[in-house]
Amino acid sequence: MKYAYPVKKMCQWLTVSPSGFFAWKRREMSATARRRAELTALVVEIFTDSDETYGYRRVHAELGRRGVPAGLELIRAIMRDQGLVPCQPRPWRASLTENDGTAGSIPDLVNRDFTADAPGEKMVGDITYIPTWEGWLAVPGHRHRLPHQEGRRLRDGR
Repeated sequence: MKYAYPVKKMCQWLTVSPSGFFAWKRREMSATARRRAELTALVVEIFTDSDETYGYRRVHAELGRRGVPAGLELIRAIMRDQGLVPCQPRPWRASLTENDGTAGSIPDLVNRDFTADAPGEKMVGDITYIPTWEGWLAVPGHRHRLPHQEGRRLRDGR
């Protein structure tokens, strides 16, 4: 392996002997490092099996179910070192339409122009759907009249 600087020079800067550096380099991996490498592989496996949604607490719980003892903070540190960030799925939201791609967009019949030349010419309304134990409850809103003077005031920004 080629280093950016000579090994003797780097050892001199770090006040270690070159023989000590090469002895350290030839040494086997410590038991702690081996265990951490095994735990890292398990943590990555559990994380990917969960579709990358498990945080360190759930990964820790899964390791406990598998009979692998490990501390919560160790799992947290391993996940941080590996760059494993869970992505929580969005909660399910009720929808009243089936999105199969065939439905068109809702037409804008007033072309975003809410001004009117006479009272009662343009009216808007809405419907609110509320989930209940018996199903959906549709609460229609009352129609809002946009009088021509009010429309002009909104348009002119007064």
